[in-house]
Amino acid sequence: MFFLYVVFGLVALGIITLGNSLKIIKQYERGVVFRLGRVTSDPKHPGMTAIVPFVDKLQKVNLQIVTMPIPAQDGITRDNVTVRVDAVIYFKVVDPRKAVIDVENYQLAVSQVAQTSLRSIIGQSELDDLLTNRERLNQGLAIMIDSPAVDWGVHIDRVEIKDVALPESMKRSMSRQAEAERERRSRVIIADGEFQASTKLAQAAATMADTPAALQLRLLQTIVEVSAEKNSTLVLPFPVELLRFLEGNTPKAADASVENVPAGTSINGTTTSAAEALSATFGGQDSDHSLGDFSGMVRALSDSMRLTETMNLPASIKLPGTEKAPVALKHGAPNDEKAPA
Repeated sequence: MFFLYVVFGLVALGIITLGNSLKIIKQYERGVVFRLGRVTSDPKHPGMTAIVPFVDKLQKVNLQIVTMPIPAQDGITRDNVTVRVDAVIYFKVVDPRKAVIDVENYQLAVSQVAQTSLRSIIGQSELDDLLTNRERLNQGLAIMIDSPAVDWGVHIDRVEIKDVALPESMKRSMSRQAEAERERRSRVIIADGEFQASTKLAQAAATMADTPAALQLRLLQTIVEVSAEKNSTLVLPFPVELLRFLEGNTPKAADASVENVPAGTSINGTTTSAAEALSATFGGQDSDHSLGDFSGMVRALSDSMRLTETMNLPASIKLPGTEKAPVALKHGAPNDEKAPA
């Protein structure tokens, strides 16, 4: 009976020893074997491997890419702006033997180097680079971290700056700057539009000057467009130059005897023009009421100009019949007073 107990104990001890000597290494791992405190030549590859029980010690190293966030770091940029920047680093172990032997904790070491490198990058860069040129800063930060990490058997895959926190005063200043830039662009666009519109209007005015009927057609078209909206009031534009012409050619005190003198009539050897005929027509009125009957003045001006155009005579040619009996009028004389023939 005692013999059986001994056999069962040896079998159990053998099973335990066999279990301690057989190790399974996963595909993304490598095994570093320490035999009596010394590292063997090559790391163990994935699969089942056997070690000497109570003599060898197997340490597994993960070769997967590790994603490690870098804590936010406060710093002052080169243009004296206080910012708070955080980032993330991606790295992996390429030499398990160095990662185990040369550094106590390679993940902690990489984290500390990343923080100091991030602070250095903040001090060497300007605020605009941190906001707009992050790709170049990411590459420079990766090179700074990868330089000491190579000796630890670690490869830095990439580094990304996640966020740049700015003070509230700086945010307000940047907001005002952006608004001012947008306002400048809008004013430039409006000014350019006005310039193009004025150029087109000048071309249209030149075309209408060559063809006066085009202006009348445009006015009629405007009236049609306004009347299409069923408005009760219609406002027609009237040229101010015509008012000034009428006021300038209407004398304050004209002879009442020259009423109804047609344009082109010779008075005292001087041929009257359309403006003089219009002045003679309304000269009898008082100066305070020279523009009282505006519609009559416009009709008189139109009739006199139409008469001049119909006769097609220059202002210096006398009308037929005026050579024999010229009318001689004096300023302020009654209508029945005539000069001797």
